[in-house]
Amino acid sequence: MRLHRTAAALTALALFTTACSGAGAGAASEGAKAGKTSGSPTTALAWAACGDGFECAKLAVPLDHGEPGGEKIEISVIRLPATGKRIGSILINPGGPGASGVDYARNARSVLSDAVRARFDVVGFDPRGVGGSSPVRCLPSAELDAFNALDSSPDSPEEITALEEGARHYVAGCEARSGKLLSHVGTADAARDMDLLRAALGDERLTYLGKSYGTQLGAVYADLFPERVRALVLDGAVDPSLSPLEMNATQARGFEVALDAFLEDCLTLADCPFHGTVKSARDQIADLLHRTDQQPLTNRTADRRPVGESWTILGLVTPLYDRQAWPILRRALTEALKGDGTTLLRMADLLIDRHRDGSYSNQTEANTAINCVDAAFPHSSADFAAAARESLRDAPLFGPYIMWGALPCAYWPVKPVPREKIDAPGAAPILVVGTERDPATPYEWAKSLADQLSSGVLVDFDGDGHTAYRSGSACVDRLVDDYLVNLLVPKDGVHCPKIS
Repeated sequence: MRLHRTAAALTALALFTTACSGAGAGAASEGAKAGKTSGSPTTALAWAACGDGFECAKLAVPLDHGEPGGEKIEISVIRLPATGKRIGSILINPGGPGASGVDYARNARSVLSDAVRARFDVVGFDPRGVGGSSPVRCLPSAELDAFNALDSSPDSPEEITALEEGARHYVAGCEARSGKLLSHVGTADAARDMDLLRAALGDERLTYLGKSYGTQLGAVYADLFPERVRALVLDGAVDPSLSPLEMNATQARGFEVALDAFLEDCLTLADCPFHGTVKSARDQIADLLHRTDQQPLTNRTADRRPVGESWTILGLVTPLYDRQAWPILRRALTEALKGDGTTLLRMADLLIDRHRDGSYSNQTEANTAINCVDAAFPHSSADFAAAARESLRDAPLFGPYIMWGALPCAYWPVKPVPREKIDAPGAAPILVVGTERDPATPYEWAKSLADQLSSGVLVDFDGDGHTAYRSGSACVDRLVDDYLVNLLVPKDGVHCPKIS
């Protein structure tokens, strides 16, 4: 998928906003759900100071959990010790898949409340295949630029052919550079790593905060190890019951809803580049996308990349993740309507973790690798074309881009290992938080996941943006903090009002 569901991007987006404002084969078997580990002995963690009060370590885990005595890989881990009377550790994951949990934990002082940090060591880790944990790699940076620039809403046979060839080249690069890893980067493997990490930390049961895709990781953990759940907060939930194309279609509709909310607000403000109605504003955005498909916007950054349609869509969706970034989106669209795509391009780079020097983290590559092994995608581009056409009905601006963005999975070289059901019977209560106008993980996914989990408890937030905890809602923060620290479980379906 091209639109990475990650809370880490929100951290970068918040910093950008502040600056701008001046303020298969070989895959491990599932085994029995309860009590089934890889069989590996617990590994002690050798912590070393790594700046700003943090400590870092490496955890050795089996490459293949089906062969616990075989080859090992290392998982990068970081922690910030508790500031008060310690209960244990809280593991955190920002989502993606593909986002660095180590980088996310570096922001622990804003990710978690003072009350939670007082009682828990905050522990972040890069899941296998990500960041500092045997990263999946596919293409050099310049080739990733070309891949990301491909027209992912093709409207001609020639553009479809170019997209197919680009996807095949990308997949060939993944197999050539990371073939040994590709069967072993699924969410179930990462969940087993997380259980080994829990044991190495000395915690009898797991306390966890997962956002976006991190909710899927947490739910799979609970399904594998229900008796080891202490408290799991799953914020911005992914619905594991959906097929991958159903999930993409729902996400596309979520971005359409978020765009409408942005435009309704924009039209009340003096610096809004649009006038009239939400419909007329959407028509102008559709026209902008059509024009960038024919003639890219200019770019004032040093690399001078042309800002074509795909970069424009990425830049458009990024500020929709966070209401606080809406002023940046108004400015970016004002510039874009005049032919300047620089700010939109900077927004796109934040979402896919492209750095100013032109290099990338491996977020995009890990995202593809994990998604392709976690779910069974169609093997024909014709199926993607049909899904893209169908998406035009409910998501005319974002649907084709998001549907076609998963095309590499059609050519993936290893067999997927999807989980058919996630219910975690016997687990302690699990808190699922849903934001009503979340663009990337629509609210209906949170409702569905809470229903699927045997002990799921839904928290409903009337809000905008991606994820809810620590986004400004005192109601959500209080409920989550009381649950994490005191194991106080709110009433299922409790409602948190819109921030005034």
